[in-house]
Amino acid sequence: MTDVKKGDTVIVSEVGPGPFVQSVTVRGHKLYADEPLSFPEGTDKGLSPNDFLLSSLGSCTSITLRMYARLKKLPLDKIIITLNKNDNGDIDRKIELIGNLTDEQRNKLFEISNKCPIHKALTNTVKINSQLI
Repeated sequence: MTDVKKGDTVIVSEVGPGPFVQSVTVRGHKLYADEPLSFPEGTDKGLSPNDFLLSSLGSCTSITLRMYARLKKLPLDKIIITLNKNDNGDIDRKIELIGNLTDEQRNKLFEISNKCPIHKALTNTVKINSQLI
C-alpha cells in the first residue's frame, strides 16, 4: 500500500503567505495545505485538511481495488472514486468500476473497497499518541 509506513515521517509546518498555509513534506514530496477562499483569511494555496482526508480515502480505495483486480486478473479498465462530506459530516463515497465485469466481480470489488487501510483507520478507533515538545 502507499500509505505512510512505520518510519516514514510527515512534517507539517507553517510557511505562509496567509495565516493557514502549511508545508507538508514526506519522503521528499512537498504538498501545501490551506483553507479555501470561502474560509475567513483562507488563501486556497493548497488542499484543505478535509481535501487531504478525502483524497487519502479515495486514492487508497482505488489502489486497493487495482491491486486486487491485478491479482485476480479481472477485466477492470478504470476506477473512479468520487467523495464528499455530507451535511451530517459523514463521508459519501461513490465507486465507479469501468470494465467488462460480472455482477459477482463488481460485488467482490465493492467488498474489497472497504479493506483499504485508510477506510479501516477511519472506521475503527485510532489512538493518536501526542506529545508537546
